[in-house]
Amino acid sequence: MHCRVACNWNGLDIAFRVDAGSNANYLAMAIEYESGDGDLRAVELKQSGAAAWAPMQRSWGAVWQYKSGSTNLQAPLSVRLTSGSGRVLVASNVIPAGWQPGRTYRSVVNFGGNHA
Repeated sequence: MHCRVACNWNGLDIAFRVDAGSNANYLAMAIEYESGDGDLRAVELKQSGAAAWAPMQRSWGAVWQYKSGSTNLQAPLSVRLTSGSGRVLVASNVIPAGWQPGRTYRSVVNFGGNHA
């Protein structure tokens, strides 16, 4: 059994490490360095030009995934995070057009410190 605990990454911004198996129709990413509650309740993805947020599913651990079906993902992509306590944070356009599997993209936001 494991338990997440609150943490403070001392000014580091949330990073999104795109899984090497991601492609134009499937995005999996590890969400790293989130301060505060220590666990995420929900992660949502918004594609460029989209009106609504689409829920991502937890794959395992800190990895969340989204399957777009037969349509290609339209980057840049924004990510909305909901913490265990219900706090919401948006990393706008954090996954850029031309994103690549295996790369890490850093946001300018976090739940702790001066960012939230």
